[in-house]
Amino acid sequence: MDKFMNSSWFTKIVALALTVLLFTSVNFTPGTGKKSLGFNTPGEIGTETIKNVPVEVYYDRDNLVVTGAPKSVDVTLKGVKSLLISAKNQREFKVYIDLSDPEIAMGEKKVPLKIRDINEKLTASVNPEYTTVKIQEKVTKEFSVDPEYNRSLIEDGYTADKPAVSPQTVKITGAKDIIDQIAYVKATMALSGRVNETVHRQATVRALDRDLNKLNVSIEPSVVDVSLNVNIPSKTVKLVPVQTGTPKDTVSIKSMTVFPKNVTLYGKQSVLDSIHGVSVPVDVSNIDNSKEVELPITVPDGVKKMSLGTATVKIQTEKVVPADKNTADTEKKPPEKQDEQTKSPDTSTQTKVIKNLDIVSSGLADDQDLTFISPKGGKIDLTLSGTADDLQKVKPDDIQITVDATGLEEGEHDAAIQVKVPANIKWELPVKTAKVSITKKDKET
Repeated sequence: MDKFMNSSWFTKIVALALTVLLFTSVNFTPGTGKKSLGFNTPGEIGTETIKNVPVEVYYDRDNLVVTGAPKSVDVTLKGVKSLLISAKNQREFKVYIDLSDPEIAMGEKKVPLKIRDINEKLTASVNPEYTTVKIQEKVTKEFSVDPEYNRSLIEDGYTADKPAVSPQTVKITGAKDIIDQIAYVKATMALSGRVNETVHRQATVRALDRDLNKLNVSIEPSVVDVSLNVNIPSKTVKLVPVQTGTPKDTVSIKSMTVFPKNVTLYGKQSVLDSIHGVSVPVDVSNIDNSKEVELPITVPDGVKKMSLGTATVKIQTEKVVPADKNTADTEKKPPEKQDEQTKSPDTSTQTKVIKNLDIVSSGLADDQDLTFISPKGGKIDLTLSGTADDLQKVKPDDIQITVDATGLEEGEHDAAIQVKVPANIKWELPVKTAKVSITKKDKET
């Protein structure tokens, strides 16, 4: 036995067995018919179709643009099955279109799809075999960017300036006929919700034709910065102290001064145009002496906001003796005292308050009506100063209080109050202006 194992025949038999075993393991195909015993013979031929094989296009990318080439094709391989399996799994072959000739002409061309890096023992066919491509000159042009946004998202009452874009121009590269189709270069600003303040966004640049179709071009830079300045119209008007309530009989409101004198309003321009002043109501019914009070400012209708919420009003008062008390005191004086007064008239200055005098309008157009907003009902108290004799002679009919409405249009206005009194009498009003509303008269039917 040892002699047999050491002989050359034993070595040859073992080598043959290993060769057969190795061949079987490589070529055995499970599930084959009984006649083949699971073996592929070395000469067995087959076909394989490989789908979606990428297509490479070779051309001068710096100066040309090629369109129309398919992105992928199907390749059918034919040959020995073992080689087919290897080619299908490894996909080392390439499908390409060769347009690298420097003398190639511009325009449309029917060109073949070729295959390379394929095993020489396999045959290959490409589907489709030919394709039509368009070769064009590559062009780069500079275009201005037009920033845009959805105007309906700006909050009511606010306005937006024209959006600013940086950079203002971009370079667009593509086929000449595509570049010639560019009608708009847009950068659309993305906004969310109602906008009432300045916003900054990045926006993608798009090249569009006249029908707003997006064009296939290269844009540099492809993203730009867009800023939108959002503001609200404003107007500065005077603060007007308006007396409300009736002062006590022993108190005369000499003057009312408001600090600060102006307030800034924010809102729609049409609303602001109709406002000429803002009222600060001052209730004088509990005022006993001069003082300063902080009071809320009435917000006009339609105004979004104001620069102030309150104002300080300085109220100047003076003590007065009611007219009926002066009369009673005079009647109670002894006869001799009255004679003395006749002989020596009292020249000291006294004051007298006449309440609820009517303010009369003048200069109003025939087709207009005037309504007093303040003083309410067009009635006002007037403080008179003078000697006792002169004051006694003054009657309500001797006093004229008017506002001039000449040239005033429809809307609310602050009109100066004018006063006429007899000679030697000085006068003072609690306010210098009246707030009036001018309206059109209803047409008679």
